[in-house]
Amino acid sequence: MGKMVAIRVPRNMRAKRELLKHAPKLVENGKKMLILHGTKTSAVLNDVLADLFHLKRDHAVKYTKKNDNIRPFESGGETSLEFFSLKSDCSLLVYGSHSKKRPNNLVLGRTYDHHIYDLVEVGVENYKSIESYAYDKKLAPKLGTKPFFAFIGEHFESVDELKHLKEMLLDHFKGEVVENLNLAGVDRIFVCTAISPTTVYMMHCALRLKRSGTSIPRMELVEVGPSMDLVVRRHQRPSESLQKEAMKAPGHAKKVKNVTNNPVDGKEGRIYIPDQEVSKLTLTSDIKGLKRERREAKKNKEHSKKQKVNPE
Repeated sequence: MGKMVAIRVPRNMRAKRELLKHAPKLVENGKKMLILHGTKTSAVLNDVLADLFHLKRDHAVKYTKKNDNIRPFESGGETSLEFFSLKSDCSLLVYGSHSKKRPNNLVLGRTYDHHIYDLVEVGVENYKSIESYAYDKKLAPKLGTKPFFAFIGEHFESVDELKHLKEMLLDHFKGEVVENLNLAGVDRIFVCTAISPTTVYMMHCALRLKRSGTSIPRMELVEVGPSMDLVVRRHQRPSESLQKEAMKAPGHAKKVKNVTNNPVDGKEGRIYIPDQEVSKLTLTSDIKGLKRERREAKKNKEHSKKQKVNPE
């Protein structure tokens, strides 16, 4: 049987505000990758998807069943992708398909709230799998380590398609966001070279640390695979409204000066009152209180005169 967990439910708005005040900070969980097969895939594409799953196996979900109703760039064709994204709780998508028109086709995508956010479609050429590389297995990257990225070429800054592909590759392979990083735990690097405005050569290398005579070790690159040419075919950017909504970060409420929240009395405020110097206040003759004093003084004066005129 499962363990019973008590949940504190606030009775009123004051109690709810107090619970939110002491609630932990919102932290986004690590992104997972969903790998899917299309109706038809080639042997090359099957190896590509298998190697991508091997690189992300600690944060990836792979479905081997073929899907014939997924068309990411067509209206209504993304419904199945969004369903699988919700089912597997994955925000990163990799969809492989093969046809005469688009051979060895790979679609990289991201979702926001389990709806398609953006897409990049590439063709895979000159592919070399992980198994085709011979190297010392002690250098094989360990599970869960964070990679370096190197983007070489001016096209990554000037061509919109390659800018988009760069963002997609970073999001798919960067791993979890951490505050501190141990250099000894960084054991691999993705090197992406822009060969042309539409083609990127991507290779995966292990890092070998050697002595350099200083506190900073010397690094050597050893290719461990996979490597491939990615030819950009189509890409789809998010709309401005969706991008603005997705970029919102959970922030703290703006602090109001001189206002505190008391769990017993609720909201309390503090105001500033300057020192009042009565001697410096200017009094006019239009004050009602002075008029009343004059009438009373005049009445008393007349009454005293009558007493003097008519003595008993």
